[in-house]
Amino acid sequence: MNAPGSPPARATPLAETLFSVPSLRCAGCISRLEDGLAQAPGIAAARVNFTAKRVTVAHDPDITVPELIGVIGQLGFEAQPLGIAQTSRDGESGTLLKAMAVAGFASMNIMLLSVSVWSGAEGATRDLFHWLSALIALPTVAYAGRPFFKSAWAALRHGRTNMDVPISIGVVLVSALSLFETIVSGPHAYFDGAVMLLFFLLVGRWLDSVMRDRARDGVTALLKHTAPGALVLKKDGGTEWREAQALAPNMRMIVAAGERLAADGVIEKGESSFDRALMTGESAPQRAGPGDNVLAGTLNIDAPVTVRVTAAGPDTAIADIARMMENAGQSRSRYVRLADRAARLYAPAVHTLAALSFAGWMLAGAGWHEALLIAVAVLIITCPCALGLAVPAAQIVVAGSLMRAGVLIKDGSALERLAEADRALFDKTGTLTLGRPDPENLAELTWQQKSVLLGLVRASRHPLSQALRRAIEDEGIVAAEVDDIAETPGMGLSGWLFGKAVALGRADDAGDAMACRFGIEGEGAVTIRFRDRLRPGATQLPDALASLGISTSILSGDRAAAVAPVARALGLTAQTGMLPEDKLAAIARLSATGARVLMVGDGLNDGPALAAGHVSMAPASASGAGQNAADAVWLGDSIAPVPVAIRAARRTMRVVRQNFAIAIAYNVVAVPLAFMGYVTPLLAALAMSGSSLIVVANALRLRTATR
Repeated sequence: MNAPGSPPARATPLAETLFSVPSLRCAGCISRLEDGLAQAPGIAAARVNFTAKRVTVAHDPDITVPELIGVIGQLGFEAQPLGIAQTSRDGESGTLLKAMAVAGFASMNIMLLSVSVWSGAEGATRDLFHWLSALIALPTVAYAGRPFFKSAWAALRHGRTNMDVPISIGVVLVSALSLFETIVSGPHAYFDGAVMLLFFLLVGRWLDSVMRDRARDGVTALLKHTAPGALVLKKDGGTEWREAQALAPNMRMIVAAGERLAADGVIEKGESSFDRALMTGESAPQRAGPGDNVLAGTLNIDAPVTVRVTAAGPDTAIADIARMMENAGQSRSRYVRLADRAARLYAPAVHTLAALSFAGWMLAGAGWHEALLIAVAVLIITCPCALGLAVPAAQIVVAGSLMRAGVLIKDGSALERLAEADRALFDKTGTLTLGRPDPENLAELTWQQKSVLLGLVRASRHPLSQALRRAIEDEGIVAAEVDDIAETPGMGLSGWLFGKAVALGRADDAGDAMACRFGIEGEGAVTIRFRDRLRPGATQLPDALASLGISTSILSGDRAAAVAPVARALGLTAQTGMLPEDKLAAIARLSATGARVLMVGDGLNDGPALAAGHVSMAPASASGAGQNAADAVWLGDSIAPVPVAIRAARRTMRVVRQNFAIAIAYNVVAVPLAFMGYVTPLLAALAMSGSSLIVVANALRLRTATR
């Protein structure tokens, strides 16, 4: 029985369905979709992920997917159902890129024709140039304007508005008036303004689309690390291949050496080493035997094992990580760039002002033609090109500067968030360190011992064997011819050299250190220790970040003994043994205190944390999922690009604020002049282009932002 005042208990649990909604355009779309769905019968809640253009609907199980699509359609949006492994790519980036290319090419040609008119061409020559401009502009507007026209029509058809409505009205009105002026042999046409406006708007929309595509790739890259299926033991003792989706708890699967697990489970038979970097980020393989848990996506290195399935498909740990990445990204889904917030209020005001100017001049006795010319002048001169360029122009310039410095920024909004960071969390293995075990005491071996060791390890693909091979080959040592080499899973390598046994195996007495023992019959055995070297620039990193007002600590999935040397070397505090959900919780706690967390990591296990941070970075050596979840990726071994990127981001935001001030000052001066009829549409187009050029010139100062 329910407690007084509590909601009635549901007879059945809610179902959740994920939809792709490509027509999401602005913050108004988010509230309309979430509120509209929540009010529909049988739907408990809806959550929009604006970055991925998705909506998750919690609903009664008896409501079908087609019914949900119908409800979403009534709100003015097209939707497609998705599964967790689907990416919902709709080809928007390619469509926008083609439209942008057409608009850019057309605007350049129309500007060349316009220069001749501005230079004094009159009569038949001027009319010819206008008609040529019309022949270029009108098909361009029809083709390149489709993303805006289609969105605007869909919104109006369902009784709502969005940012594409005023954009479409402005482009169509300027094009129509220009065509009228051309037909009546008027002195001015404004095809260049219409096409240039489309070009600049398409640039911004294409950048947004590319960012969303990359965000959607993160979950797909993560799920690709699971095996497609497994060899399952049948009750009669036979085996059959089952796809990962067809696996179920209590099935027994045989996992060969070199295979990844297709499901979570418990080892029933066999013992092997497993690469668990997927979950912990730790580079050293870990031993597991009967009774030990193993997880989907981890790599079986040494020997075949029989595993009883405990969780499969969407219930595995790796699927949980994928869901955490989706949910963590949701914390940023309502993030709207500063330019978008300003434009959302600015554009309707501009078009209202243009309408008022037309009505005012008509009431003042001017003819419709003169009043329309003044209204178009107001529309053009207040075109938000400078405002729209304030952010992307700076972002594009600094992105090029950062690229030359070895930092790849995935989307412009990451720069704003990077500039705001005041707390940094670093993973250890592969982030503060290179993630490659290197032998640290090879100098204790003689030249002959190294030669024999090289002949032995060349036959193995074990990570420690490969590290020894690289180190010895770098010394220019030639391998000895070791015969009858055998590798025993979990134990090591053995062979014969001139009748003497040689072996490389586990060093059980090495404690928590990575180590192996090498010996030649008749000689004393040598313990070879390994270490994961710090990245170049790591020792200077804490001071560099402190100078920027950023406090730093380590958040690692490694054991405390493995993290301690790195923490001591850098003078940082560390939290160790952190699973993906632990890292996510740590970031949530810091964010709750108002901290803006910069998460820096590289492993698959860092994916949710990278997505949850206020901003995130990863090295180029990171896993595919780690790179996709991060906002920026740096190249090379050095970690020095991290503070360089933060300084550049902060300088970028200063320039962005300057650009906004320039755009606002321009409108404060230009709008009253146009409203009073002192500016022709031609002068308005020149003024609009001039303000855009000033903003671009200011942004070009960021070419030296990384110096």
